[in-house]
Amino acid sequence: MDFSWISDPTALVALATLVVMEVVLGIDNLIFISILTNKLPEHQRSKARRIGIGLALILRLGLLGTIAIIVTLTEPIFTLFGHAFSWRDLILIGGGLFLVWKATKEIHHNVDPSPSDDVFDTAKATMTFGAAITQILLLDLVFSLDSIITAVGMTDVVMIMVIAVVVAVTVMLLAANPLATFIHNNPTVVMLALGFLLMIGMTLIAEGFGAHVPKGYIYAAMAFSALIEGLNMLSRRAKRRKAEVNAKAPARRA
Repeated sequence: MDFSWISDPTALVALATLVVMEVVLGIDNLIFISILTNKLPEHQRSKARRIGIGLALILRLGLLGTIAIIVTLTEPIFTLFGHAFSWRDLILIGGGLFLVWKATKEIHHNVDPSPSDDVFDTAKATMTFGAAITQILLLDLVFSLDSIITAVGMTDVVMIMVIAVVVAVTVMLLAANPLATFIHNNPTVVMLALGFLLMIGMTLIAEGFGAHVPKGYIYAAMAFSALIEGLNMLSRRAKRRKAEVNAKAPARRA
C-alpha cells in the first residue's frame, strides 16, 4: 500500500478538501435517512440508521474498487434532444425523480393527513423496516455514485478517496441519532427538511439533463433556511416562557 502521498502538501490539501466535500454531500443522504427512519417504531429507528449508513459506506468503498467502471459511467450512451446522456445522468435523473416523489408524498401527508392520523405522531409506525432499508439503499446508491465521481474528479490517489469516504460516513454515523431526534422533537423542521429533499431531487434531475447547479448555492440556501427556522424556534420558545411567566403572576399576587 502506497503512502508516499503523505509527504506531498498538494495531496494533503486534496484530502482535506475532499473530506469536507464528502461530509457536505453526506448531509443530503443523512436528512433522507433521518426522516425515513422516524417513521419506524422507536425501537427500530437507531438500528435502521446504522444499517442505512453502513450500506452507504459499503457502497462507496465498493464503488471505489471499480473506479475504471465508474469513469465509463460518464461516457455518453445516447443522444436525445441534442443532449448526450450517460449512465450517470440516467441514475441521477432516476434518483432525483424518486426523491421528488418521496418528498412530495411526505409533504402531502403532513399538509393533508387522513382523519385517523396525527401529523406529528412520529412514534406511530407508518413503514415497515424492510421498506425503509430498501428506500435508503436506493438513495444510498445515487448519493454514493455522485460522491465517488466527485472524488475521482479531485484526485487519482485511491487511498485519499478511501480516507475521505470513511471520515464522511463516520461523521454521518455520529450525527444520525442527534439529527433524527432533533427532527422528531421539532415537528416544524420536518417540513423544512422535506423542502430540502425536494430541492435536492430537482437538482439531481437538472444535473442529469446537463444543467449544472453549483452545490454552494444549494447549501447556502439550506443554511439560510435553517437559520430562519432557528430564529422562529427561538421566538416560539420566548413566547412560551412569557406566557408561563404571565400565567404564574396572578397566582403569586393571590
